[in-house]
Amino acid sequence: MEKQHFSHISILVNIFTNVNSKDIYWCMLIWNGETISMDYRKRLRDLREDHDKTQIQIAQVLGTSQTMYARYERGASELPIRHLIRLAEYYGVSTDYLLGRTDRMK
Repeated sequence: MEKQHFSHISILVNIFTNVNSKDIYWCMLIWNGETISMDYRKRLRDLREDHDKTQIQIAQVLGTSQTMYARYERGASELPIRHLIRLAEYYGVSTDYLLGRTDRMK
C-alpha cells in the first residue's frame, strides 16, 4: 500500500469490498498524524449497544423500520443525513464522531 503526502494531509486508504454490493468497508485518513476511522457503521452499533438499545428502539427514534435501521448498521443502505443528525442529537455526540472523523464525542 502506498502513502501519498500532501503538505499537511496524508491519506492512507485501505478498501475492502464485498463483491456483490461493492460496499466500502472502511478507510482511514491520517490528518497531521491523527488516524481517523471512516467506518460509521461500527460507531452506530457501538453507540446503540453502549446505550442498551435495540435496533427496534433506534428505528423508532428515526421513524423507520428495524429492517431499514439494520441495513444502515451493516452498510447495505446509506444513512440519510436527517438520520445522521437525529442520531447525533439522540446520543449527544457530534456528527463527526458518528462518521468516525474524530474520536472526540462532542
